[in-house]
Amino acid sequence: QVHLAESGGTSVKPGGSLTLSCASSGLTQSYCVGWFRQAPGKEREGVAAIDSDGSTRYADSVKDRFTITGENALQMKSLKFEDTAVYYCAARLDCNMMAGFSLRFTPFRYWGQGTQVTVSS
Repeated sequence: QVHLAESGGTSVKPGGSLTLSCASSGLTQSYCVGWFRQAPGKEREGVAAIDSDGSTRYADSVKDRFTITGENALQMKSLKFEDTAVYYCAARLDCNMMAGFSLRFTPFRYWGQGTQVTVSS
């Protein structure tokens, strides 16, 4: 059984940096890990994903600002007000990023409980 737990969420000023961690148990090397976020009144949005071969994918809104690491952490810099959301890590078997993977549509099976990130001055 796979268990995921996010940590690191807090309040940060615009332009600041933050790293979210995703502690896991039960993940094998075949798993793909993604980060998602949901702001109040908005749909959940795929932010980044890293496949078992190290391939990564980012949403346009966070490209060049966010980095997903091999340890499944999400490094965020140049944070904006619109980055405020509950952030979730999730996992699924192989994302196959060269074969139709979509941050928006590819389903992830396992989910953490989420951690709140608030960007506020």
